[in-house]
Amino acid sequence: MKCYKVISLTLLLLAANSVSAQRYMRVWQKGESSRMAMTDILYSQGGSLITVGDSAYATADVDSITMVRTITVDFKDNKATVNLNNAPGVTYTAEGGHVVINNTNATEEMEFVLSGTSNDASLTYNGVYKCKFHLNNLNLTSTKGAALDIQCGKRIDVFLMDGTTNSLTDCAGGLQKAAFYCKGHMEVAGGGSLTVAGHTRHAIGTNEYLILKKSTGNITITNAVNDAIHAGQYFWMDGGNLNISGMGGDGIQAEITNDPTEELNGLLFINGGSITMKVTGNDVKGIKCDGDLTITGGDINIDVTGAGSKGISAPMNMLINEDSNPTNILINASGKIYTDPVTDEDVRCMGINVKGNLTIDSGTVTVYNTAAGSRGIKIDGKYTKGANAKVTASIKN
Repeated sequence: MKCYKVISLTLLLLAANSVSAQRYMRVWQKGESSRMAMTDILYSQGGSLITVGDSAYATADVDSITMVRTITVDFKDNKATVNLNNAPGVTYTAEGGHVVINNTNATEEMEFVLSGTSNDASLTYNGVYKCKFHLNNLNLTSTKGAALDIQCGKRIDVFLMDGTTNSLTDCAGGLQKAAFYCKGHMEVAGGGSLTVAGHTRHAIGTNEYLILKKSTGNITITNAVNDAIHAGQYFWMDGGNLNISGMGGDGIQAEITNDPTEELNGLLFINGGSITMKVTGNDVKGIKCDGDLTITGGDINIDVTGAGSKGISAPMNMLINEDSNPTNILINASGKIYTDPVTDEDVRCMGINVKGNLTIDSGTVTVYNTAAGSRGIKIDGKYTKGANAKVTASIKN
């Protein structure tokens, strides 16, 4: 098996050096990869070592090497410049600054580098295979729908390139689901910043899961007619700094799909990073899911001023503890009672509302409720508090 692996890597590297259109490669190890320019590739005698630039890899530790096709799109004023770099199966159309890319290639992973600024532009991507998008100082305001619409049901990696500032804004009154929408699974990484404003529905929306990796930088939601962040299958946060305000719906919502057998369906996980949120709308939730809610690390600060609104809402069970990161939750619920215009029922403002069981094994949880009729923590099921948990709240169950 090792002999075959060495031969395969040798052939891949020979192919890499011979194809000028493929300027990048990825070296995969244990499911993770490093992207680098295909220059100065050295393969040691005996096949024990691969050296690419300043990086050296032991052949035995390399799972595979894949070639990368890179397409660039640069926006300026109301125009866009697209360079396909001879990528097979990829075509595009452009009307002013509004670009539609179609990709029929179902075997090669493409990477798209998006940059530039325009107040009348957008990018729509139609594809059938997983791909990657690098946001490199991309600032788009769309006048026709979503600013960035990824119509691909596969895994989509989004990189906020380190040191960059990016922003996406959609138009009002459109048919789009979000200013930044992904039909498939979206995984976000990279230390740059992204600001999103949604003027029709959500700010950021995915049809399936949404993951924020440890390396994620700053994501700011300034406006959303509906949810600020809407994940269609589950939401998973390992890092990043979320600053959310200006939404008419929920702050972060993980919605269950029509197929209850889907992986982690309707669940929400926060394992690290920070969330700062202002909930000003009436009868909405800051953090909400359709299944169990688990917090094992991170800093969460939610200010709830909307009448009848909730800081955190779990329709099933909720677990809070500390894993590899400290857990600090601070919620100030100061909203008044909201009267539902349809049912004529009164809805109380709450810091945390759990329909099932609430378990706080460890971590620091502080909830203030200052308005008349508000609640700190409301639990319909069983409440369990661990010896290492620090809880300051009025609790009703």
